Amino acid sequence: MAMDNAKMNKAGTIRKVLSYMKRYIPLLVISLALSVVTVALTLYFPILTGRAIDLIVGKGKVDFTAMTAILTRAAIIVVIAAAAQWLTNICNNRMTYNIVRDIRRDAFLNIEKMPLSYIDSHSHGDMVSRIIADVDTFSEGLLMGFTQLFTGIATIAGTLIFMLTIDVKISCIVVLITPLSLFVASFITKKTYSMFQLQTRTRGEQTALIDEIVGNEKVVQAFNHEDEALWQFDEINDRLQKCSLRATFFSSLTNPSTRFVNSLVYAGVGIFGAMSALTGGITVGQLSCFLSYANQYTKPFNEISGVITELQNALACAARIFELIEEKKEIPDASDAVILEEADGRVDIEDVYFSYVPDKKLIEDFNLHVKPGQRVAIVGPTGCGKTTIINLLMRFYDVNSGTIKVSGHDIRKITRESLRDNYGMVLQETWLKKGTIRDNIIMGKPDATDEEIIAAAKASHAHSFIRRLPKGYDTEIGEDGGSLSQGQKQLLCITRVMLCLPPMLILDEATSSIDTRTEIKIQKAFLTMMQGRTSFIVAHRLSTIREADIILVMKDGKIIEQGNHESLLAADGFYANLYNSQFA
Repeated sequence: MAMDNAKMNKAGTIRKVLSYMKRYIPLLVISLALSVVTVALTLYFPILTGRAIDLIVGKGKVDFTAMTAILTRAAIIVVIAAAAQWLTNICNNRMTYNIVRDIRRDAFLNIEKMPLSYIDSHSHGDMVSRIIADVDTFSEGLLMGFTQLFTGIATIAGTLIFMLTIDVKISCIVVLITPLSLFVASFITKKTYSMFQLQTRTRGEQTALIDEIVGNEKVVQAFNHEDEALWQFDEINDRLQKCSLRATFFSSLTNPSTRFVNSLVYAGVGIFGAMSALTGGITVGQLSCFLSYANQYTKPFNEISGVITELQNALACAARIFELIEEKKEIPDASDAVILEEADGRVDIEDVYFSYVPDKKLIEDFNLHVKPGQRVAIVGPTGCGKTTIINLLMRFYDVNSGTIKVSGHDIRKITRESLRDNYGMVLQETWLKKGTIRDNIIMGKPDATDEEIIAAAKASHAHSFIRRLPKGYDTEIGEDGGSLSQGQKQLLCITRVMLCLPPMLILDEATSSIDTRTEIKIQKAFLTMMQGRTSFIVAHRLSTIREADIILVMKDGKIIEQGNHESLLAADGFYANLYNSQFA
């Protein structure tokens, strides 16, 4: 059963590769035509060589006039064959790397369209490994296939035809022994496919670990986790070494095995050809030509066996890439979805149930009605569902049941792009891309003017530190902010929202990494920014949310208390205990 599934998977992968090749049929046709030209001219060359040998009858008996004509023709053939081979390689390279570009683009595009539930539950390093390492391995196998497979098949067919025109009996000897070479190659390659699959999976596991450790090296060193990380790496690295060695060893048996069979073919042709020449069946020149053909006939079998071995590795990698490309995308926008131009800020959450894992309940019977311009603070212990509410409002996840409405529209009937355009979000986790300070600020408003950018930076109190940077707003920063402090990175993320000023705001621990003095200034800026805008504020420091119109106190996915700061303190319930515990 497992073997049948492997065959079906391999056949499916080949079909998918062929579907990408269809886009480049003109290049494929040109490559095939040039391969045929190259092979035909290469095979014609031994005939000329044989004729030249037959012109050397003995000492002083050489027809130099005819010899010169043959050598001139041979030189022309060599030049044309070389040019055709060069053009074939150009076509094959262009075709291969166009296909690889298309596959990488489709894989990355699908990642952009995947539901966040997939991204959250799968290794990021493994996804990187598929798009980079697996595609590279696949491209090497595909290029080898284009370069050697077509030419090899054409060479086998051509040499067989030419040999039959010289001597049928000797040709039959070659044809009868050759299938043994194919059988050996086929037997070995079938056994190596599963080995290459294991190799690519283990390589993805290793890439995931490297990505995880390197991206969090400060934490690793702070907790003296280096030895444990090294042990994990060594364990995976040893497994990769063993499965790579095993796959390479068994696949490398193909070439020497087929060479042994091909040597038998060459020896058989030499013996029977020599006997035929002694009896006058063929001339010495024809024997020379036949030996050349026998060598050219068997050589492609070695090359093709090597190609097939490499293709096993390439197909195993391709299967992992196509898994990523075909992974289920997030539910597309409804065909009648509306484009929310300018939300009025009204948000209605009715009877919402949601959980990340079906058998683990989280949000239950959640109801909330927010009027335009209201500030809603969400507080509660860790794991109560505060950030989950934000995920649902932004439609990073869809509710299991119930509805969330913005401006009277069910958010499942609003296009995701227009819904998210109406929110400005600052998270505790900052994210900055490689580029200039300016590039990071204008992410939500690419056409912003310098005056708008500076005004937003001043409002977020980021302008002073940006001005001190070597090139100000044109300073290049590295991945995830480079050498900027966590507080500076968060100020830039706040500036990004200040620039856009959408009708609704989400602030999830937005000032968690900022010093107290700057935080007070930021809070004042937020108060100005929130005027007339519906705002959702998630905070652990309860002192930051006393000005909220509504405070939702959550526990175990439910709202257990609701009101403003004064009324909740007067109620002397869970919120009052939570608030007073900060000053105990």
